[in-house]
Formats: sequence, C-alpha cells, structure tokens
Amino acid sequence: MSKHYEATHPGLVRSHNEDSFAVIEPETYLVADGMGGQAAGEVASRMLVDSIRNFLSETPLPWTCETLQRSIIKAGNKIYNAALDRQEYQGMGTTATMLHLEGHQAYYAHVGDSRLYRLKNDRLGQITDDHSYVETLVRNGEISQAAARIHPMKNYLTQAVGAMLDIKVDSGSFKVDNGDVFLLCTDGLTNMVDDDAIAAIIRNSRDPAVELINAALEAGGKDNITAIVLGVV
Repeated sequence: MSKHYEATHPGLVRSHNEDSFAVIEPETYLVADGMGGQAAGEVASRMLVDSIRNFLSETPLPWTCETLQRSIIKAGNKIYNAALDRQEYQGMGTTATMLHLEGHQAYYAHVGDSRLYRLKNDRLGQITDDHSYVETLVRNGEISQAAARIHPMKNYLTQAVGAMLDIKVDSGSFKVDNGDVFLLCTDGLTNMVDDDAIAAIIRNSRDPAVELINAALEAGGKDNITAIVLGVV
C-alpha cells in the first residue's frame, strides 16, 4: 500500500495550467504536460487523463505494462483525431508518465519528458528516459547534463502523445520494497530544481508535493509544475 501527496501550480509566467494529473484506484498515478497553441495543451493533457481513466475502468485487473501502454496509445489516437477535427487544436499533444503498483510489483509507462523517480535507500534515481532532443545529445555524449539544462532546444520533444500516431511507449516493471518513495512530475519541476534538492525535500518534508512546487516557484516558476509523491508502506 502507498500514501500519496499531490500538487499542481500554473507557475509564475503562464496564465493557465496545461498540466493534468490523476490518482486512479487501485494505486495508479499519472502526470501529463500538454502542449499546443492557445488552450490546446490543456485540452490534450485533460483528454489523456480522461481517456486513461475510462480505459482502466473498463479493463479487468491485473494491469500490466501492456495495459498501461495500450491506455496511452488509445488516448493518443483520440487526441490526434480531435486535432484533425478542429483547427485550433492542430499540433496539440502531451507527455504521459504512469505508475501502477500491484503489491510489491511496480509497472510504468512513459512518453515525453515528464519523469518518474524512485528514492531507494536514501538515493534518488530517475527511472524514465526523457524523449527530448537534448536528452539524445546527452546520451550520445555530445553535451553534459549541465549544458542540457540551459540548451535553447531543451523543450523540443521527440515523442508526444497525440502529436503523432506512431509513438513508442516506454514501459517496464520492477520489485518495490517498503520505504521506497516515488515521484512523478512534469518538467516545470525538474527544469527549476535539481535532483539533489528534490531528494532532500522528499526526505524531509511533511508534504513533499507542496514543498517541491514551492521550490520550483522560488527558483522562478517558469512553467506549469505538477508533482505526485508516494511512499510504499
């Protein structure tokens, strides 16, 4: 079982929040960061959350990696078709990062540059890989992580749900232990707060989701910020 905390904020620059998130029983967590002109990003992330919630409600347990992947792909098709139908939605898309706990087994699925982390034995590790241009440069050894944080194309995604039909949904599963803590978040947090500071907040805060949002705001709050923190007990 897990205890969770959740928070979201539009940040200090944008007038509206294009992030969406959901906590779906049993023990399924989702964050999405929408993109697109006008309010299209907000539409895309909300469509993703609603579609996944509906898909899971109609899908018998147990839910596996394949279940999570199918839920994202189905949502992507709906978003893509909605963009075809309305000009103001053209080009909209969203990230999707999901975690499902089944006893002491974790399943995740992921597209985009929102992230899933695990704090285990007091060490924070990133489980997902960013689907972004700059992350490709980092993996190829062309730039450092420090350079990636300030790269002018750091927000350019190579994969986004709904923006394209042919997407690759990363997924995986692993064992979890009592005391493990997970963070799902959008890049409005990770672009403002480094991993060491994130780990310290998770370790020491009574409400880590709110404190993570506050840290991102104190650092400038240049984007929408969403965080879900859950501990396995």
